[in-house]
Amino acid sequence: MAEIQLRNISKRWGSFVGVNNFDLTIADKEFLVLLGPSGCGKTTTMRMIAGLEDTTEGDILIGGKRVNDLEPKDRDIAMVFQSYALYPNMNVYENIRFPLKVRGTDPSTHKERVLQAAERVELLDFLDRKPAELSGGQRQRVALARAIVRKPKVFLMDEPLSNLDAKLRVSTRAQIKNLSHDLAATTIYVTHDQIEAMTLADRVVVMKKGVVQQVGSPTEIYDTPANTFVASFIGNPAMNLVDGVIEGGVFKAQNSVIPGLDAPDGPVTLGFRAEDANVVESGGEINAPIYTMELLGDATMVSVRIGGALVAVKADKNYRAEIGDQVSLHVHTDHCHLFDATTGERMGP
Repeated sequence: MAEIQLRNISKRWGSFVGVNNFDLTIADKEFLVLLGPSGCGKTTTMRMIAGLEDTTEGDILIGGKRVNDLEPKDRDIAMVFQSYALYPNMNVYENIRFPLKVRGTDPSTHKERVLQAAERVELLDFLDRKPAELSGGQRQRVALARAIVRKPKVFLMDEPLSNLDAKLRVSTRAQIKNLSHDLAATTIYVTHDQIEAMTLADRVVVMKKGVVQQVGSPTEIYDTPANTFVASFIGNPAMNLVDGVIEGGVFKAQNSVIPGLDAPDGPVTLGFRAEDANVVESGGEINAPIYTMELLGDATMVSVRIGGALVAVKADKNYRAEIGDQVSLHVHTDHCHLFDATTGERMGP
């Protein structure tokens, strides 16, 4: 049982707050992603779980046991870092085997366990090579194999894909997803990449400046963001956010009149996603000149400016127009989100 309980943990350095009152229970075998921009506290949270940072306040329990005072080696966790941290003088076999040697595991089991781990990450043909002879993706797979060979209770992964190129990120991400399913171990994964979070996680924790903004499944985070920060951080492109006013159930902003909204009169931030609007010949709720167009292969992304906001809408892949052409956009009101203009918090369900 590797349930992890984070009971109101905080980390401060003097007056600077790295993590503030983080309270969460991570279920056994759950894949949890900590998501947020650089400096939001996600890596600090992971380092506290690992024992690489002391908590200023709060308790950490792994499998029901308080581990605040345990050394990292005694917490039964394995970490995969952004830097591969491989031993250059050892071949792949010895790099994978190293944790077993350090922990005094029965030597008669080493070969079988190393080969099993190497097979899981498709490295059986590379066991005799040194790290310098491997590609970046292969080195990251060695780091993964070195983590799984110990069969720990908990895997901690700190931006393991950020040093890989785009194509390798996709294939290695799929491998991590498959591994997490096969190994059925509790996994905490840190990233600033919302695509990784959406594709890998059972649950996502979105953080900003050391404070948890929202916890939920990828679908919940995407469909019902708790505030404008989450809305602007999740999705590619991010949710369109337009400042305006509600008057008699009608949202009004520059070049925009969107009726049918159930909200009190006053300032508001309206949000909708690119796929929840479309280009029409005329009569749309937004009418403005095209600011830019991007051909995506399966669609064409059309963007217009409304005040200080850039609003993107997905059009048909065959749609063609010129920058500066007037365009009419129909917004699906039932997919609109309303946020408090002052606090940024979600209004209504």
